[in-house]
Amino acid sequence: MSREVFEGLVSDALDQIPPQLAAMMDNVAVFVEDEPDPATPELLGLYEGTPLTERGEWYAGVLPDRIIIYRGPTLRLCETAELVIAEVRTTVIHEVAHHFGFDDHELHELGWS
Repeated sequence: MSREVFEGLVSDALDQIPPQLAAMMDNVAVFVEDEPDPATPELLGLYEGTPLTERGEWYAGVLPDRIIIYRGPTLRLCETAELVIAEVRTTVIHEVAHHFGFDDHELHELGWS
């Protein structure tokens, strides 16, 4: 699957976020990268930043949080295009949930890990 098609899947997954939640996302940028750090080759996505629930008056003038979706590990994990679509959606939702303050344990309990 080409990078362009994969980026389209990430965009489609972001478009599926309910508008009221999407409007609450603040100072966050989403990127597609081919591979994660070699120490975590199986990582499908990553959230880097300060979740909305932890921001206070001190939070000003900072660089945007980053959500990174990794193309290589996702394509290696999924055997069909349909599985890639589903995994990208799950990964995007998982990382966006971190932006809203959910931790991995909570996401696992909700079935988004």
